[in-house]
Amino acid sequence: MYLSRGFVRVWQRNFIVYRQTWKISFLPPLLEPLLYLAAFGVGLSGMVGNLRYRGEEISYVAFLAPSLIAINSMNSAFFENTYSSFVRMYYQKMFDGMMATPLTVEEIIAGEIVWGATKSLIGTAIMMAVISLFGLLRYPESLLILPVSVLAGFAFGSTGMFFTGLVRNIDLFNLPIFLFITPMFLFGGTFFPIDALPSWAQTVALVFPLTHLVNVTRDAGLGHTGADFWWGLLYLSTFAAVFFPLSIRRMRRRLIK
Repeated sequence: MYLSRGFVRVWQRNFIVYRQTWKISFLPPLLEPLLYLAAFGVGLSGMVGNLRYRGEEISYVAFLAPSLIAINSMNSAFFENTYSSFVRMYYQKMFDGMMATPLTVEEIIAGEIVWGATKSLIGTAIMMAVISLFGLLRYPESLLILPVSVLAGFAFGSTGMFFTGLVRNIDLFNLPIFLFITPMFLFGGTFFPIDALPSWAQTVALVFPLTHLVNVTRDAGLGHTGADFWWGLLYLSTFAAVFFPLSIRRMRRRLIK
């Protein structure tokens, strides 16, 4: 698979459009952590008390905050490269127009995925700024969350683009959301440690890429960058390396008949 720098033009086009609507896109990562922290910090945190994580006793809110960042990294890229990419491809016929230029299919899809990773980075930076106001992130280690969000953007953006190459109408995205995103959201170590799950469910949870993203983000947010942190990065890198070419191959079959 050959890629030139033409994908930058696709990224640039999406960025120009984003600048026209950035105020709307700015609100979810700004308000979401405030709502979650208010609900769980005031309500559930008092019932749960403190947790032990990596040998350290932390509050439930400190346990939860990094997972909110991880969920945002996943959602930003996945939904950008499913619903938004599908609209550009199917309804706006944007991909058809690009294919009439010297751009290749590989460059178009790569540009879309890179843009999804960029959306993940932007949302993560905003959410980190909000959560940092509550003193729930440890610096300078937490700065590692920013490059992690880009890697997560590639992983989940590629996965989202793969599904975009499969579905025939936009309503069918409910299936990967229900079968892929929702189980990870609930059982990927986001709201409680996976140690609380049965042994078989823990094994399944470790297959989920979000579980590793949550662990890596939480480790960086709490200042733990040991072996588990790097193993999580390796898993996410492998996941992205597998699904990036798969998504391009799948979209090529979808666009070129």
